[in-house]
Amino acid sequence: MVGGLCLFLFGMETMGDGLKRASGSKLESILGNLTSSVPRGVLLGAAVTAVIQSSSATTVMLVGFVNSGIMQLRQVIPVIMGANIGTTATAWILSLAGLEGGNFFMQMLKPMSFSPILAAVAIVFMMFLKSEKKYNIGLVLIGFAVLMYGMDIMGDAVEPLKEVPEFVSILTMFSNPVLGVVAGALFTAAIQSSSASVGILQALCATGAITYGSAIPIIMGQNIGTCITAILSSIGANKGAKRVAAVHLSFNMIGTVLFLAVFYIANAVLKFDFLGDAMEPWDISVIHSMFNVGVTVVLLPFTKALETLACKLVKETEEEKSRDTTLNLLEERFLESPDFAASQCRTVVVKMANLTRDCINAAMNLIDKFDRDKCDYVYLLEEKIDRYEDALGSYIVKLSRLDIGHEENRMLSMILHNIGDLERISDHAKNIAETAEELNSKGLEFSPSAKAEVAVFMDAVREIVDLAVNSFEQEDAVMAAEVEPLEDVIDMIHSGVKGRHVQRLQEGICTIEQGFILNDLGTNLERVADHCSNLAVGVIEQVKDQFNMHHYLSDVKKFDTDGFEEKMTKYREKYALPM
Repeated sequence: MVGGLCLFLFGMETMGDGLKRASGSKLESILGNLTSSVPRGVLLGAAVTAVIQSSSATTVMLVGFVNSGIMQLRQVIPVIMGANIGTTATAWILSLAGLEGGNFFMQMLKPMSFSPILAAVAIVFMMFLKSEKKYNIGLVLIGFAVLMYGMDIMGDAVEPLKEVPEFVSILTMFSNPVLGVVAGALFTAAIQSSSASVGILQALCATGAITYGSAIPIIMGQNIGTCITAILSSIGANKGAKRVAAVHLSFNMIGTVLFLAVFYIANAVLKFDFLGDAMEPWDISVIHSMFNVGVTVVLLPFTKALETLACKLVKETEEEKSRDTTLNLLEERFLESPDFAASQCRTVVVKMANLTRDCINAAMNLIDKFDRDKCDYVYLLEEKIDRYEDALGSYIVKLSRLDIGHEENRMLSMILHNIGDLERISDHAKNIAETAEELNSKGLEFSPSAKAEVAVFMDAVREIVDLAVNSFEQEDAVMAAEVEPLEDVIDMIHSGVKGRHVQRLQEGICTIEQGFILNDLGTNLERVADHCSNLAVGVIEQVKDQFNMHHYLSDVKKFDTDGFEEKMTKYREKYALPM
């Protein structure tokens, strides 16, 4: 029996893994893009859970989505309800083992008849067809074959126990609703799968000792026990994720109390005679489905009340409400689906790029008009961008060890290269803010001519930052090709500003101290443009599916590709220093 149980659980785990790998990031994308439609949420929850054969896995996904901010709590409640319905699919598949009939068609419907065929097909897919997709399909098939073989072994092993009075008395003891619910909950929590728990209960039907009276409370408890996976998954997550686990638990507990209360009140009045009858595997499937569908129908109008209850059970502080949740997109749970995790990295780095643009623009604005609060804002943004770089770098390293596609791998390599440039731009923004702070604290200001030149310099830098960030966000190689000509013009502006300052210094218009500050400002602005060039080249090379920055920069200038000289002329005229 223990050997059969081990094969059953291993087969279920293998089949679930194969289904998740075969689906790639599609299931997560479908769930993550849900609308606020409650019926659609229920249907999708049921469909996804029926595919991956685990309501626990679906709920863990939802915990990750809410923790990362992809979905709101109100969106996931219908999906949780649908997941409870979807998990009944496993019980119906397993109940096929109890089909009676001597004709060929009925015999072939039995899992033990077609499982060996599926196992043979699986081996061909896994060993002889060099395709990742075929391998994953083979994994699903072999998992199902092992699962059914384990189920058959369990059924054969426990059948003689019907002659053991002590075993029968133990099962009869679960006719007590409280004991039955507790037993079902504890056993399901231990193996963390209500589908497996229901399958084991179906196997025990072979003893003839599983009656309606003992099975109904156990099935109710199994729905409570399956919540343990979501609860464990929410540990260390934000309050939103903990609320998902709270909704899952409260939904199943309220449903169990309602179902048992109605059932036993009706039994007290009508005196159900069937409670002592032995159950067949499909009877368990019927009860399991009736409970999950019935509870969903009853509680579906009360999704708002369930959300309110979860919010009261798990309260959120004002500090937690205002916290930046973008980095929550880099969920450890998403590493189970590497392609989806890679797309999350893309979302985070785009947010990082826009924060970097805000940071450098806010810093340059301080040169014209210093403001203490805005200066502190630049420093805060720079620290946040540093955290983004660290988090993305660590997450991408973990992802790189997993099996991901060529396109995703190329994208991650580019992101890993680009986050350094984004972080360095924020460092230069901090330096510029410090320059503005120094000017303010010393009561210094540039001469009118120097101010006019710096204004042109900063306008050019604003445009190159916009071009680099926008082309990076939109993956637009045409827009990115505008960056390098402007970067060369900014180098000319930098040289021009330094040369004019030397002339003003000789004429006694500017001081050496002002010169040092102006030189620091110009150096930081020019280096911002350099990092923008790196970002743009990365975009162009990514679109071309190759990466050789030096060759591109050499060719674009040497051979005047992409109308380089014409673009340079345009920017020279646009950002000519005032006479």
